[in-house]
Amino acid sequence: MKKNRHDKIIEIINNHEVETQEQLASLLKDAGYEVTQATVSRDIRQMKLTKQVIEDGRQIYVYTTADPEVMHDKYVNVLRAGFVSAQVAQNLVVLKTVSGMAMALATAIDALEIPEIIGCIAGDDTIFVAIKTTEEAQRVALEFEEMVK
Repeated sequence: MKKNRHDKIIEIINNHEVETQEQLASLLKDAGYEVTQATVSRDIRQMKLTKQVIEDGRQIYVYTTADPEVMHDKYVNVLRAGFVSAQVAQNLVVLKTVSGMAMALATAIDALEIPEIIGCIAGDDTIFVAIKTTEEAQRVALEFEEMVK
């Protein structure tokens, strides 16, 4: 059942500009799949769906099987599109983003798999990035600054 649902998700995002988990859940329900938002969220993580900024500035879900180097560049482009600033607060890097883009940037940061990062929490325009140590937080903040140049 999950494989069929994942196949349907790929079909949906290839044929619609899906911006939110709620929209994806609604389209899945329209296609006959009884899903919750939590199921859709889990599917998005398992399938490694990412958001891509389109011409009008909206962000839509995309699925790709591109090689890791290509995907790295896409994630960095997401960071560039929404990054405003980075500040270190002990072992946290607090990122300010363009309004509404924090979740997309947090997803990109998670996908970059930076070893020092424990995890991210995103709001609307702010991300808390938990780092293992204060020293590593300084390095990660500089790494973000370099990526967006």
